[in-house]
Amino acid sequence: MAADPVACNFKMSSALLIRLRPSGPWRSGPGEGARDRVDSLYRSDRLYSAVCHSLDCLGQLEEWLDASAGSAQPAAVLSSLFPFQGDTLFAPPPETVWPPAPSSLRSPSPVFLTRVRWRAAKFVPLSVIDALLTGAPVHADQWIADADSGCLLRRDRPQSSPFRHAVRSHAAVDRISGASFESQKLACVEFEPGAGLWGVVVFAGREAAARWRAPLESAFRLLGDSGFGGHRSSGWGQAPDPEIIAGDWPALLLPRLARVSASNGHLSPLHWLLSLYSPGAADDVDWTEGKYSLLVRGGRVESRAGSGALKKPVRMVSEGSVLSASRILGRAVNVAPEDFPHPVYRAGFALALQLPVIQVLETPAPPAEEEASEKSEILAEALASAEAEAARLETEAQPEAQQQAEPEPVAEPPEAAAAAEVPSGERGAEQPGGAIVGESEAPAEIESIARESESGADKAEEGEHEV
Repeated sequence: MAADPVACNFKMSSALLIRLRPSGPWRSGPGEGARDRVDSLYRSDRLYSAVCHSLDCLGQLEEWLDASAGSAQPAAVLSSLFPFQGDTLFAPPPETVWPPAPSSLRSPSPVFLTRVRWRAAKFVPLSVIDALLTGAPVHADQWIADADSGCLLRRDRPQSSPFRHAVRSHAAVDRISGASFESQKLACVEFEPGAGLWGVVVFAGREAAARWRAPLESAFRLLGDSGFGGHRSSGWGQAPDPEIIAGDWPALLLPRLARVSASNGHLSPLHWLLSLYSPGAADDVDWTEGKYSLLVRGGRVESRAGSGALKKPVRMVSEGSVLSASRILGRAVNVAPEDFPHPVYRAGFALALQLPVIQVLETPAPPAEEEASEKSEILAEALASAEAEAARLETEAQPEAQQQAEPEPVAEPPEAAAAAEVPSGERGAEQPGGAIVGESEAPAEIESIARESESGADKAEEGEHEV
């Protein structure tokens, strides 16, 4: 079944690219709420809640809920917030193309094809994803997976990790007595200078963009001052002056893919998620195809009607998943506790990009004879290089050998001097190793010494040893 324009998830619609540059640590707790752990992403359901609180302060919450959670076609969909560094935007790669296939990799040396830990990279530059989705080769020697952040970084451009996880301690202090209580530890994310988080807002059409662009920009600016995530009362989560760029979706993020899709129009039924997704009643998803991951989302309610109550847990499809569907929109799930005075929505709208049919141009392998000849040439070059190095070392060693071979002034042998100190009549025999033990000679009796030497040599040949 061919996908209609809605099923293609707002193809060629207006969009906003938002960059947030944190001024301090951020905390986005994991789904189970552990204090010693932190999520590397600021996920789309949490971002939707933050925007709702901000629009409530601006007096537009009810209208926003009607246009999003209360509508079969939401006016705008929010992605999750992903890391960026400088001009490089990172995102979870589509699970169907990651790790990259060997046919899509290029390298001047086969060593790099196995040295790069592709699976360790959880966030990949959009330029690499754009190349993989359009069948362009990826140069393996240019990339390295960062262990701290899980980002795929350029090997030829030394740079630090965009962010890292840290644990900070804090304690409450009584303002009157000055007494402090037991300190507690809380995990957070710390960003390097020039790094931060980015997200995208995609509108359902031109009319929706004209109505909600200004309110959403105001909401993000308010959130940048008040803070995202947890521990906002301590100044965490702030990102003043967010950078907002308007453009067309998906050319705003993946220009090469947009050109290829517009030129040939060969789209597959696969959709790449940039947000959390909860299936809607009208969605048509083939769960036997694609490749996706699931996670459970929970948390606590924060509302004027009451805060701290546990929300109902929801199982959702995570970012980076690839689903096969003819229509995919998602829904907002009411996760309010029992007998709560108003609904509490968890956004599961799908911000998904319909993928093209990927055709990778494989480089033909050389014939076996050519490959053998190339290996022979390489071995010959290595052997010639080794012989040249050995000749150079031999040439350098010749002057030292000549210097050691020059005759020295004749002097009394040390053996003779040692023999003069040993009493006459005591003589050693030559050991099997060639050493002379206990040899003594009388300098005055030369003829006797000669006869004794001949006699000692004869005995040494027979294996006898005198002491």
